[in-house]
Amino acid sequence: MLRITFLGTSGSTPTTDRGMPALAIKYESELMLWDCGEGTQRQLMKYKVGYGSIDHIFISHPHLDHYLGLFGLLETLKLSSAAPRPLNLFVPKNMDFENYKFAKVSKLKNGMIYRGKDFTVSAFPVKHVKNSFGFIFQEDDKIKFHEDKAHSLGLQGKLFREIQKKGKVKTEKGEIKLEDVSWKNSGRKIVYGGDCLPDDNLTEAARNADVLIHEATFDSSKKEDAEERMHSTAEDAALIAKKAKVKQLVLTHVSPRYANTNILLEQAKNIFPQTKIAEDGFSIDL
Repeated sequence: MLRITFLGTSGSTPTTDRGMPALAIKYESELMLWDCGEGTQRQLMKYKVGYGSIDHIFISHPHLDHYLGLFGLLETLKLSSAAPRPLNLFVPKNMDFENYKFAKVSKLKNGMIYRGKDFTVSAFPVKHVKNSFGFIFQEDDKIKFHEDKAHSLGLQGKLFREIQKKGKVKTEKGEIKLEDVSWKNSGRKIVYGGDCLPDDNLTEAARNADVLIHEATFDSSKKEDAEERMHSTAEDAALIAKKAKVKQLVLTHVSPRYANTNILLEQAKNIFPQTKIAEDGFSIDL
């Protein structure tokens, strides 16, 4: 199971329809949050994500709209159990959470920051305020066997494990190489840019992603405002998606000025047709 649930999709301030930035990723038995804006714990309850089962929280940058909900969530977790489950908390520099002993705090850095079972989470710097990062969820590649061919060459039982470990084995019919009897099934990839200006670093991070989650704070008529405030337009996001050859673009962090988001969607789809705009509660299964 790999599911993305958008908990909050507004930019800067909430609206009656959109909460503050937060999204949940559920992979098999592990649950993580990417950003935790004000009111996230209520959104977790509303959309039945289950705050008590969170394993990891990643905060993209030190702006209040992306982490103000963290304090309430941590207090709730502390109060809900005499022994809260361990929590990995990944935050920018100069953010400390000493009052929460159940949370192991790690500082964000460029590169892999967490290794889970069959997946990794990496951080990469983005153009916004100091200490701003995006995140990459990368599922491990999996080896799939051509079983009929493998069996015909005498590969069975413990030899399957051996060939995966060593890359080759010897059987009665000679040496067999892993690539002779298998193919690689590429792992799924999700990329989140947080708040950002478009840049080449983000494009490379998003390369061939199954889903790129990108902010769309402004429409193209407000390009100067976007650059001044270090945000992106919907067209910026679409250009990144096109260059990076992603499979799907999902826009989020929508300015409250856009009660109707059609203009954002139209501008993005003119460049990259496989575009959606997230709403609170929207989910994607991969």
